[in-house]
Amino acid sequence: MGWYTEHVVDAGRAPALFALVGFVVTFVVVRSVTRRIRARQSSEADRPPGRRSLIRDVSIGGVHVHHQVWGILLVLLTGMLEFRYSPGHPWSEVLALLFGAGAALALDEFALWLYLDDVYWAEQGQRSIEAILVGGAIGGALLFSASPIGVTSDGAASGRVAYVVTVVVHLCLALVCILKGKLATGLIGIVVPLVAFVGAVRLAKPSSYWARRRYARHPRRLERSDARFGPAYRARQERLRTVLGGRPSADPGAEP
Repeated sequence: MGWYTEHVVDAGRAPALFALVGFVVTFVVVRSVTRRIRARQSSEADRPPGRRSLIRDVSIGGVHVHHQVWGILLVLLTGMLEFRYSPGHPWSEVLALLFGAGAALALDEFALWLYLDDVYWAEQGQRSIEAILVGGAIGGALLFSASPIGVTSDGAASGRVAYVVTVVVHLCLALVCILKGKLATGLIGIVVPLVAFVGAVRLAKPSSYWARRRYARHPRRLERSDARFGPAYRARQERLRTVLGGRPSADPGAEP
């Protein structure tokens, strides 16, 4: 308990830790529930008529209420309470836990925001898994990094100038990552400078803005980018998304 107080509470990391725990646990539970509902609906004909399961979709007035709705409401509520009351320990941790849970509920249906359609089990629904991975990575980076842009300098003018230059370079590297098609790397790089640096100096994705503008005159570099982000790379990403979120439907329109 002493270690937790010294390295987590006193260091101001407790809310970030609780938010990350709430985020991860909620995502695991929600995906388990939705996969269970999907499996049951696929074999619905085998169930006795009239029998209702406790685990089922939520409908109000005949309208299916997606769990992103509860997530958005939870994020808004916890944010409002935090901004208005700024509670200390332990209520700040409680709000952080609920905020992480709400963020997971909302991001688990990120593809529905993006496509404005119920594509949860479609191929496009894999965008939700990518959003979850980015959210979890940023949560972990915030937990282990005290500040996204370092520690301010209260010394001489030269020290303040060096600090500003460092911050500008750091954010420019994160922007380069995004232009190279590495959105997750860029977002994480805002918090962890080393990630931004590595992503900025490595090859861009062939379909990115950076590749279209910079690699047109460097065919060999474009070939290396195609090889690195080719079928093997996409297959690894697909396996990871399938493990975390389930296999998308071959015919999304046939899903209940």
